[in-house]
Amino acid sequence: MIALQLQASLQASQTTLYVVENPDSIDANSLSQAEIAYLQQRYEAKKTISTLNRYTHQIYVVFPEQSEKPLPAYKRLEGYRSAGYEVLQSLKNEKTETAQIQTSPTLKAESVAFLEGLLLSSYQFLRYRSEAEKEAIKLASLQVTSANITQTELDELANLVEANFLTRRLVNEPQNYLTATKFSEEIAEVGKQAGFSVEILEKAKIESLNMAGLLAVNAGSVEPPTFTIMEYKPENAKNAQPVVLVGKGVVYDTGGLSLKPTPQSMDYMKCDMAGAGMMLGVMYAVAKNKLPIHLVALVPATDNRPSGNAFAPGDILKMMNGKTVEVLNTDAEGRLILADALCYADRYKPMLVIDSATLTGASVRAIGDVAASLMGTADRDTTQKLIQAGEEVYERLIEFPLWDEYGEHLKSDIADFTNLGKGEAGQISAGKFLEYFTNYPWLHIDIAGTAYLHAPSKYRGKFATGYGVRLLYQFLKNM
Repeated sequence: MIALQLQASLQASQTTLYVVENPDSIDANSLSQAEIAYLQQRYEAKKTISTLNRYTHQIYVVFPEQSEKPLPAYKRLEGYRSAGYEVLQSLKNEKTETAQIQTSPTLKAESVAFLEGLLLSSYQFLRYRSEAEKEAIKLASLQVTSANITQTELDELANLVEANFLTRRLVNEPQNYLTATKFSEEIAEVGKQAGFSVEILEKAKIESLNMAGLLAVNAGSVEPPTFTIMEYKPENAKNAQPVVLVGKGVVYDTGGLSLKPTPQSMDYMKCDMAGAGMMLGVMYAVAKNKLPIHLVALVPATDNRPSGNAFAPGDILKMMNGKTVEVLNTDAEGRLILADALCYADRYKPMLVIDSATLTGASVRAIGDVAASLMGTADRDTTQKLIQAGEEVYERLIEFPLWDEYGEHLKSDIADFTNLGKGEAGQISAGKFLEYFTNYPWLHIDIAGTAYLHAPSKYRGKFATGYGVRLLYQFLKNM
């Protein structure tokens, strides 16, 4: 993680980054006439990033994006995050170890977004690389000179990026390391570091609670399931009733007896706990930055495998709330373990419950990897505030309806409903299934397309993206 530290003024002969409105915003004494003329040409050509080669070090200048029509604020900030990504690639190629940045007082939000994009772009998963030290990004520190960015704000950003990295690291971990038990142990360790409590329910307790969904999905595994409860309750919490987060923790998904194909499917199913990883990242960021909010997070965790004891299509499950489910496909397992957690959430009398899961391929087919699917029963104002938070951090959401007609997709002849909808609108029927286990304001986020990428995407990187951590942190901070 690149360290961020305020400094009073720029130092000579050091790689320097400027985030400024125009060439006139840079101290002319620090540049030659030729350099000033070059920057002026670049600015007039509407180039956003310019580089000056001093041979011993580099100077990078970031100008605002110039367009004929004014950009919405969220798009302008995203442009700065992208610029942070571009500059980081140059710093990486130059093997720069330390750099400094000066920001314009009129571009505070833009400068923070630039730093965010740069930091997020520095993530690497090198734990299993034999030449990790050689491949690691060399940039270790960034000194910030700013008239209106405080060290507290830099620390908040650093903690948020660290939370994103935590989520990405866990999602990238292979299943032969990250079992359900190991995942719970990792959560407990993070709780100690960040300052929130952790309780781990093991199989006997899960059985006593009749968590039928979690137990069924786990039946084919040699590893026991876990149910982990995180809680952050500061004395100055603004909410009398907690916000409860629920994350799908399927640490590896073969599809069970409804076996997945391997290429571009089962071979990447270590990422099926990204919803749980997202909620852990949110808990870390909220606790580290001491947001005044009572927050609970629930993680049902297991792998889903075929074996002689595995649950099978045609099985009937009696869930925690007494509802019966006919299992038609064992690869629709995420909604079964989420159902248990949603039932458990009721004991907190929550003001709001938000769940997140890599739940359906239908979400990917509908909107790709540029946004996540959103649906739920929370009031319009709350829903819009979550969508707005997504725009602010550019982790966008597309809202889908939960009309009663979609419940028809889940009809069963022998149980209350099935765990599998139709071929069309699959992300909605999955959300409709979850709704049957809620009786409080609730929102569901399907992150199947955004949590894990097979090709690089700027500061989101390749493979685990940490999607949703910044989104929910912004939403909770706005509260």
